[in-house]
Amino acid sequence: MNTTHYYGPSLSLLTDLYQLTMAYGYWKSGVHEREACFHLHFRKHPFQGGYTVACGLAYALDYLQGLRFTAEDLAWLGTLPGNDGRPLFDRGFLDHLGELRFQCDVDAVPEGTVVFPQEPLVRVRGPILQCQLVETALLNIINFQTLIATKAARVCSAARGDGVLEFGLRRAQGIDGALAASRAAYVGGCDATSNVLAGRLFGIPVKGTHAHSWVMSFDDELSAFHAYAQAMPNNCVFLVDTYDTLEGVRRAVEVGTALRARGHEMVGIRLDSGDLAYLSIEARRILDEGGFPKAAVVASNDLDEHLIATLKEQGATITVWGVGTKLATAYDQPALGGVYKLAAIRDEHGRWKYRIKLSEQAVKVSTPGVQQVRRYLRDGAAVADMIYDEESPPAGEATLVDPLDPTRRRSFHPTDPHTELLVPVFRKGQRVYEPPTLAATRDHARAQLAAFHAGVKRFANPHQYPVGLEAGLQEHKTRLILEARSQPRG
Repeated sequence: MNTTHYYGPSLSLLTDLYQLTMAYGYWKSGVHEREACFHLHFRKHPFQGGYTVACGLAYALDYLQGLRFTAEDLAWLGTLPGNDGRPLFDRGFLDHLGELRFQCDVDAVPEGTVVFPQEPLVRVRGPILQCQLVETALLNIINFQTLIATKAARVCSAARGDGVLEFGLRRAQGIDGALAASRAAYVGGCDATSNVLAGRLFGIPVKGTHAHSWVMSFDDELSAFHAYAQAMPNNCVFLVDTYDTLEGVRRAVEVGTALRARGHEMVGIRLDSGDLAYLSIEARRILDEGGFPKAAVVASNDLDEHLIATLKEQGATITVWGVGTKLATAYDQPALGGVYKLAAIRDEHGRWKYRIKLSEQAVKVSTPGVQQVRRYLRDGAAVADMIYDEESPPAGEATLVDPLDPTRRRSFHPTDPHTELLVPVFRKGQRVYEPPTLAATRDHARAQLAAFHAGVKRFANPHQYPVGLEAGLQEHKTRLILEARSQPRG
């Protein structure tokens, strides 16, 4: 995958203006080459859930690898005025941007990994000007795809092994919203998409048959089904609710019988309205009695994980779920809320100076240091995540501190099974990581979810998986908070 194939050669202006004004300030102050470390993380799980599925890294890698300011980009930036009518940026700064080549080290969580609040999904370390410039694009890419992958995982969980198709193209937020959503939904567990362009670009299986307009274009429903079976005998899922749903199922059985006589098999029927629990049960009975016990009952109609779970509880006999609007638009939560914070910067002597942002809200107080995440395992199951400072990793026994109650602590021995979540993806601006195939990423997400207790994955009042800071990092953070709050005010 290479995003330049469909977004053009330069995405350097995919940023907020204040990233460029800060970059200009660093350059004018002569500190633009000073090394800094930023982390991208989120503060709260989406959908009131207990887990999140990381996604979007492949897009982010392409963006970083292709980071260039073209002559056209620089010419346009040169036209921007300040409030005095004079150019906003010096020519020398624009020339500097024209020579810019990405030089940072980047570490990131592989796509499909289950992640939690406050954990860094991406760590960017390098010249502060460059770290600053990439903030907005990274947030744009990672926030949205992570949101949709998580929604898809929840929908697939509710389907309990049934097929799930992503049908959101027509309701998605624009062209990119549709493409990125189809990709992320596949990572999250969907089996296929209706989005043909996403199928071509990303290798996702595509599915679809006909709409109500096909049936309405004929004088009667039976003629429409026969015509479709004649045209596409190897793709017959009949939409049966244009006029009378159960009569439509009976007509599908009639056409399916004729289709079978010609050596083909009806795939199934689709329900798109009405009482899906009742209609699916009755449709299943009609299909079975008509000799089609293997025919699928496909359902659509504004589905989400909660409605699917309810239909399952009602005994619905649906075997394939087409989920559109509420998946592709993350209907009940429009944004993940990821942030990108400075955590450390080198001083003029080359020593790390850790930085912290304070807030009246504890959840918004940032964490200092060059962070890594260690996931502890027991018999293959995830038991706790520890955020630690890679510059001073725990020696010997490591102690995890509960962020909500620092008196609650849990210790781990160095021999306890664990894995580090952040992996190198760029070193000195050179890409050192090639993402797995999308299918392999989808498998990784499924394996990741299987490693967590069912309580973490339930929709109502999910269990809070243990995540905290390593004791040394927790103490350093507390010390910086106290120092910052002791500074004179006014």
